[in-house]
Amino acid sequence: MPLSPNLRGALFMMVAMIGFTLNDAITKFSSESMNMAQVMLVRGAFASVLVGLLAWQQGALARPGSMLQPLVALRVVGEAGATVAFLVALAHLPIANVSAVLQALPLAVTMGAALVFGEGVGWRRWLAIAVGFGGVLIIVRPGFEGFSVYSLYALVSVACCAVRDLATKRIPQAIPTLLVSTATAIAMTIVGAVLLSPMGGWTPMSGKGTALLALAAVLVLIGYQFIIMAMRAGDISFIAPFRYTALFWSMLLGLTIFGDVPDLPMILGSAVIIGSGLYTLYRERVVGRQKPAAESAGPNMAPDGI
Repeated sequence: MPLSPNLRGALFMMVAMIGFTLNDAITKFSSESMNMAQVMLVRGAFASVLVGLLAWQQGALARPGSMLQPLVALRVVGEAGATVAFLVALAHLPIANVSAVLQALPLAVTMGAALVFGEGVGWRRWLAIAVGFGGVLIIVRPGFEGFSVYSLYALVSVACCAVRDLATKRIPQAIPTLLVSTATAIAMTIVGAVLLSPMGGWTPMSGKGTALLALAAVLVLIGYQFIIMAMRAGDISFIAPFRYTALFWSMLLGLTIFGDVPDLPMILGSAVIIGSGLYTLYRERVVGRQKPAAESAGPNMAPDGI
């Protein structure tokens, strides 16, 4: 018996989240043997080749000058800041903690759209945004035992991701998505090369380490493909909440690979963030908005350099 479009879309969404989370786990594992600038450089090089070939095949490189369009440039700058901050946080914090903070991105995008674009946001959604960021504070726990300054890098990543996604919403439709992705991948590779010396220089890599970063780039592309398939399969309001399965995979991989056991504040804060996000999605569906917060945020709700 074939699956309904909604269930098929939900399955595609979960596969995408597995791909993105595996990419994060590989990146964190790689940070144990090299600095994050080198990770950005090597993974970015593989991603640039892969997404560039895909863009060339689809004819998206016909007007390369569009890469210099101001909103494309702003998106790339936002992605660069988000990626650097995210990778620094990922190298020093449990993968589940970083993923949990990133779940607040749809709330940040909703807030940004209201403040920057003047989109209507009622008091219920403002309250949900406030509660959601309260959940972030529970995870970050500023001023309490267990606070890590690297949690602030995760918050900076959320802010930069919001800039990225708000810029993306205003990029002209005539500019192909694959062209934007190619520009982003190339830019992340360059940023990695620039930061390589300040972050400690080049560390010789084994064949296994190189293969893992190549796999990470492939997993991100797979994730993007399944995101597109999910969004085209059924009702967005049904499919979008399955983005939050990324947190489950982050906890599972963190426990099995790195031995990270989620503590009570992390679990409680995650529940508050997810609950706020789901309520915001529900309210946006009630008021009839075409693009709910969970859709307007980036495909994987985290920076990836593509």
